[in-house]
Amino acid sequence: MRRGEYLEDRIPDMRETVEEYFGPIAGTEPYNDTELFIVEEPDNPVFERVTVGTVPYGSKKDKLALDIEERPAEEVIAEGHVEAAEDAVNVKNDFLEMATGRDAKARRDSMKRSVEDDADKPDSV
Repeated sequence: MRRGEYLEDRIPDMRETVEEYFGPIAGTEPYNDTELFIVEEPDNPVFERVTVGTVPYGSKKDKLALDIEERPAEEVIAEGHVEAAEDAVNVKNDFLEMATGRDAKARRDSMKRSVEDDADKPDSV
């Protein structure tokens, strides 16, 4: 997210948004003093399980936690869900763009910069 943007402004109701993108929430799972939503049976047959939520980081901005477990591609294709595989990529990218305000290319570029910045730091001796 850009400076001055906050996750709660972009996603005022995380539960509703998760259900809209991934399917019905089956429960929650504790993580770092918060509860993450669990989608055990996602709408898209490519996804096996989705864990998502907001993680507070003290005085810093809240962070988005997202873990998507996917079924093996061979299994999905064998069941005839080729279109669902294409849709799965769109669902992930749409959700992340809505949450962060950045498209896939901008997120990739940002990750590359952070890796390059880490490479410039000297190793501890």
